[in-house]
Amino acid sequence: MIQLVAFLGNYGKEYEDTRHNAGWLFEAALPFADKISWQSKYKADFCCVDYDVFATWLKDAGLIKERDNGTLPIPDCAPKKIYFMKPMTYMNLSGQAIGEAARFFKIPASDVLVVHDEIELPLGTVGLKWSGGLGGHNGLRSTKETFGTPDFWRIRIGVGKPANGNVADYVLGSFTSDEKITLSQIFTMMNPMFAKFLTIKDATNLQKEWNKKKLVEV
Repeated sequence: MIQLVAFLGNYGKEYEDTRHNAGWLFEAALPFADKISWQSKYKADFCCVDYDVFATWLKDAGLIKERDNGTLPIPDCAPKKIYFMKPMTYMNLSGQAIGEAARFFKIPASDVLVVHDEIELPLGTVGLKWSGGLGGHNGLRSTKETFGTPDFWRIRIGVGKPANGNVADYVLGSFTSDEKITLSQIFTMMNPMFAKFLTIKDATNLQKEWNKKKLVEV
């Protein structure tokens, strides 16, 4: 099961609403975002939460429901704690922060989830992916270099790609007002998947359902 969730982005006012910061924007839109208490550790904004506390956050947000016996649907294999981080190394070196935290807590790459923007998916589409190619994403490349393997989970938030022009300029460009409205809709629709993924033992069926899922027609 996932122990470490890394939301990718670039720090600094000038990057706040850019396409490359889709991972950070998703985190900020989570219904329990105000409960995450960030500390500056491991070259990142970092948060450690007891797993049962995290499960209660999900319940309070209406993302999971108690069983008939009043217990929460937490697998026996769930970790004792779950860690959230936003690397502060800039995108290209994200793996340094992720690797530092993973090594300290002895978390294998297979228990890491990276949430990031994805130019290979159009805006309105989201993908849950295990391992595989990096799609030219520098944050993923850095993470692979750190672990020595691409075998980690990703949530890919589609931002589309430019018909013409420089890709770097495009991902570092800001979302338009209409795109921000679309993103807000997408994030709301992603929340149940995100909660389910972090609370199930086997994500095979969820991955099939969310391989490339169009949520909003743009």
